[in-house]
Amino acid sequence: MLPPALFIMGPTAAGKTDLALAIANRFPVEIISVDSALVYRGMDIGTAKPDPEILSQYPHHLVDIIEPTDSYSVGAFRHDALRLMADITARGKVPLLVGGTMLYFKALEQGLADLPTADLNIRAQLERETEQHGLAHLHQRLTAVDPISAARIHINDPQRLQRALEVYEITGKSLTELTNITTSTLPYRIIKMILSPFDRGVLHQRIALRYQTMVAKGFIDEVKALFSRKDCHPDLPSIRAVGYRQAWSHLAGEYNQEEMIEKAIIATRQMAKRQLTWLRAQPDGAWFDSGPDLPVDEVVQYIKAQCPELTI
Repeated sequence: MLPPALFIMGPTAAGKTDLALAIANRFPVEIISVDSALVYRGMDIGTAKPDPEILSQYPHHLVDIIEPTDSYSVGAFRHDALRLMADITARGKVPLLVGGTMLYFKALEQGLADLPTADLNIRAQLERETEQHGLAHLHQRLTAVDPISAARIHINDPQRLQRALEVYEITGKSLTELTNITTSTLPYRIIKMILSPFDRGVLHQRIALRYQTMVAKGFIDEVKALFSRKDCHPDLPSIRAVGYRQAWSHLAGEYNQEEMIEKAIIATRQMAKRQLTWLRAQPDGAWFDSGPDLPVDEVVQYIKAQCPELTI
């Protein structure tokens, strides 16, 4: 029988971290963060990163591992997560993967497509095309050959637009087509738990309260520290994170603090909607309502039923 791995998945503000800590008090687990923003050092308030005391008591793997100026790919996550899961299993414990970056969960469970390496000539050609005709032209080109990727990639995201077109130029196949061809599957018995308030209004209230609380805790000062760095700019993946992007624009004078908060809350709700859409398509996930209270007892009973070999 394959070794078990526990997944706690859910939209932002669902209570995933609190549930993970409760599970860690009851089962021999080690927590692996599945969050594309928690990897960055110095981005604590806006990512709702657990505070140092919690991280000391409940260590989280893949938290604070790179600088905001660095990039961290889906492939890097999968490589790191698989290595950590193997180490945790070898220690006689169970990997507990917690987060809301659904692309990471997908890559971990289903594997990655075998995409071509960069072609410098094609990349230079696309750079020239961008300079001559603009990003809207590139987005139109991508829409013609890969409408699914074009709908997903923002018109002002040159890196991803150029990469999607580069893949098409090299292979003659769209990025969407290639990413549907995966190379491996996860060698674990997955116990997948999906946590969310079943009442959408409750989730929206939590999202609004969470961002307002972040601002009260000094989130603007956190972004100011990034804004003042010469090596940080708004095109970095870290700064494009929801909440940080709006705060950066506020500091750049594009809108006032009230508008920033409103725009950030709207963007976070939209992200939560995308997360829930993806989660509803998961055929093997057990849903738990975190609306009234955190469903700790129900989740513990579910884990015991799915993994009777685990001891409390």
